[in-house]
Amino acid sequence: MPKEDTNTMRALQGLENGTSSVRLQAALTVGTTPDPRFIDKLIERCAIEPNFYVRDMLTWALTRHSSSMTVPKLIDELRSERAQARSQALHTLSKIGDRQAWPAITRALLTDADDEVARTAWRAAVVLVPEGEEPELAGVLATQLGRGERETQLSLSRALTALGEVIMPTLRAPMTDLDPRVRQHAIATERLLRNPDAGFEFAIEEAKRIVALGTTGQEE
Repeated sequence: MPKEDTNTMRALQGLENGTSSVRLQAALTVGTTPDPRFIDKLIERCAIEPNFYVRDMLTWALTRHSSSMTVPKLIDELRSERAQARSQALHTLSKIGDRQAWPAITRALLTDADDEVARTAWRAAVVLVPEGEEPELAGVLATQLGRGERETQLSLSRALTALGEVIMPTLRAPMTDLDPRVRQHAIATERLLRNPDAGFEFAIEEAKRIVALGTTGQEE
């Protein structure tokens, strides 16, 4: 067996090693010397890799390969029943940044029942959305206002504010929603857009005060 094939086999086996540091080194090696034969294994590992740092290295290794080969395979992963496979594929697509992947960022993914998948879909959507389609994306994202705990709400607010002023018309209805969680989150997002330096904690506390007072805060 030629030496390069031996190295390939060693790296592929390393990705399945029981020690995370060995898997991390294997992913680094694969990314340093890209080879189309690695792509399927990298994607397969993304779906099941338990270590965050190794997953991030797997994503980096995939970005080092030709997007014409990786993007279609990653899009296929978005239909996986395994939540981690979907979220990691979305994360990798956002890092590759190829807008051909945009049609695959569906409403189903943006509203996925798994918080991590949804959060990753929001981040990927903001990166990949074509010019002119931001208002439609904002409309879908706004349906998720009030969802989840702090980290999920922060992710959504960041995604919305990254779209810029185009979100303002979309926020008007949620800012008067009957559900106080939705109202509070929408107001906090609007505050964050107006004053990003204040931070999410300040924005959410201010929103809580406004909701408690029974106003939208728009007249202030």
